[in-house]
Order: sequence, then structure tokens, then C-alpha cells
Amino acid sequence: MMNEIENKDYLQTLISLKQRVLQAQYNSYSAVNSEMILAYLDIGKTISEKTKTGWGTSVIQQLSKDLQAEFNGIKGFSERNLRLMRFVYEEIAENPIWQQLVAKLHWGHTVMIFSKIKDKTERAFYLEKAQSEAWSRSILEEKIRFDLYANYQQFQSNFDKTLSSQEVAAYHLQFKDEYDLSFLNLSDHHTERQLQNALVANVTKMLGQFGSDFAFMGQQFRLELDDKEYFVDLLFYHRKLKSMIAIELKVNEFKPEYSQQLNWYLHLLDKTVKYPEDNPSIGILLCKSKSQLTVEYALEIVNKPMGVATYTYSQLPKEIAQNLPSAEQLAVIFNTNNG
Repeated sequence: MMNEIENKDYLQTLISLKQRVLQAQYNSYSAVNSEMILAYLDIGKTISEKTKTGWGTSVIQQLSKDLQAEFNGIKGFSERNLRLMRFVYEEIAENPIWQQLVAKLHWGHTVMIFSKIKDKTERAFYLEKAQSEAWSRSILEEKIRFDLYANYQQFQSNFDKTLSSQEVAAYHLQFKDEYDLSFLNLSDHHTERQLQNALVANVTKMLGQFGSDFAFMGQQFRLELDDKEYFVDLLFYHRKLKSMIAIELKVNEFKPEYSQQLNWYLHLLDKTVKYPEDNPSIGILLCKSKSQLTVEYALEIVNKPMGVATYTYSQLPKEIAQNLPSAEQLAVIFNTNNG
């Protein structure tokens, strides 16, 4: 049982937290879910501070009962959730960037990420991706289960040699080591032009693989120098990185000469197309397969930022393919999430 001083402190704290929740409820009518999330973090901060000065398990139990009684019908104030509020607050207390990301996510997303992921860099990755890609909770759970982070970590590039140390992490986590292109309506054996045309015909689904920050600039993007023409298979602009992304498609195994050709394209893009305020152009070779050692050696002798990824492709059974959302449906989802 609490003594008189502890009881007074508890009542004052309870009143303060009730006022904070009421304020969040009021503000949330005209704002996004972030107001309630910020209230959760404030509650977590308060509980964290109080438990360090003597609050025990019984006090948190009582706080849960009183908050639920005051805000009858509103979920989120169970004893377990109060402990999660404290846990999340303590994990992000000294990281302003995490606090900003958490404020933009549903609480269930945040709890899942912090409960399942212990590594700080990996947490930051899922927080950023869940927010920027507008993942549902089930999609987030699937991405964690299939270890999407590892796919990004394995991406082979020369970014550490061609970009500043501050840029490397941000750039590296925008690209995957392998892309699943099974949504394309292609035969298992296809040419580079067929692959290219299929990707452009399914550009909205393609952006679902690459990411919402990719803006499509063109197919067979023309470059010219000394009356000679060169063509980039697919050109994008990455809004977050403020860089053009040149993608070259190869339906066979990676060859060193591919990286030399792409290096030349990137040089021309930077010289003739890039605006002064843009960052250096990035090249991605998307191949059917690759030898990691060959890629490593080849990237050592190019001076433009570049990476090599692979793609998987297989024809989906008709009964599955016909149930996939159309490009028009995905465009509606994409515009809704980014509007």
C-alpha cells in the first residue's frame, strides 16, 4: 500500500496524465494519429521516471485501472501497454530521429518493431520503411519475418568508396540485393527488351518493388555526345536522395564490362542532364545472377556510385495472378498513401 506522500504524488501524476490524454484526444480531431502516439510517449516517460524513484508493479496496475475507468471504451491503457509505453520511450529517449518516426506510425507498428528487433540500425530501417512505404501491420510483420533488412544489407555496391560517410547508410538502404519480378506477365525465358517493356507496362507494380521515392523518368533514356547516342534502359529520380537512378537490365550473369558501360552512362548523366542542386547519379545493374567475387572486383575499378542486384522471376499460376491488384488499383493505393 502507498503511504500518504506516495498517494499524493500518485494522484497528482494521475491527474496530469488524464489531462495529457484529453489534450491528445482534442488535438487528434484535427491531426493525425501522431498526437495520441506522443501522449503514449509522454506516459512512458512519466512511468519511466516514477519507477526510478520507487514506483512498483502495483502502482502501474492501479494506474492502468484508473486510466481505463476514466477513458472507458478507449483501448491502449492496459497494464501491458503501459509497460510497452515505458519500454519504447526508454529505447528512443536519446534519439530524436526515432521519436519523429515513431510519432508518424501506428502504435501497433512501433510495438512490433521494438519487440521483435533489437539491433538499433535494423530498427531504424523498419521504422523508416514502414512510414515511407505506408506498410500495413500485416505487411510489416511479413517484411520482418522474411528478413527484408538482410536483403538490403547484402546489396553489393561501391558506395563506401564513391560517397561521403554520411551518405553511405542512407543510400545503401534504398536498394535491395534481390528483386522479385514475378508480377510480370513474361515467359520464363525472355529478352532484355521484353523485360524492360514489361517493367514499364507495370510501372506502378515496379515502384512497389523499388520504393515510393522512385519517380519514373523514362525508358531508353537518350544521351548524346559527339553525334553519338547512348540509351539508359530505365531512368528514375529518387526524391529522398535527390539523385537520378540509372537501371541497366541484364537477363544473364553479371559481367565486368557491364559496370564499365554503366559508369560511362552515369558520367554522361552528371555532365549533361543533372541539375547543379542534384546529388551524383546512381547506377544499378539488375542481372539474372552474379558472382559476388566478380562483382566486388569489378566495382573496385569504377568511380561512379553503383550497385549490382539480381532479380527472380517465375510465372505465377493464373488463379493467383488474376487476384493480384491491377496497376490502376495500385495507383489508387499509392496516391492515397502519399497524398
